[in-house]
Amino acid sequence: MENHKLVVPQHLNQYGYLFGGYMLQWVDECAWIAATLDYPDCSFVTIGMDKVEFRESVKQGTLLRIQATRVREGNTSVQYEAKAFRGMVEGEKSPLVFSTNITFVNIDKQGNKARLPRKKTDC
Repeated sequence: MENHKLVVPQHLNQYGYLFGGYMLQWVDECAWIAATLDYPDCSFVTIGMDKVEFRESVKQGTLLRIQATRVREGNTSVQYEAKAFRGMVEGEKSPLVFSTNITFVNIDKQGNKARLPRKKTDC
């Protein structure tokens, strides 16, 4: 899953750099969309982010390319690696500005953990 965000003045902190909370929101949303597309019958909630690493500062006018890739599947949860790059062209050398792993758990209508659907296997 890939998404793009433009950093505008409302996203900046008092020093003129991207406020980290926006980045966390954007990568969480991108990874949640990826999980929902991968498991359309599930209801996911975020249960955690691993090491959150801001590698470079981001200023107004920066176009961010956010990627979410599934890295692990459990019985009730799934984890995605989320990365944000400066620039929008895949394949070119775009600096990595942020990375984390985000874990989602599937819940039922009562809010309890629910198993992920079994994958169909080829016969």
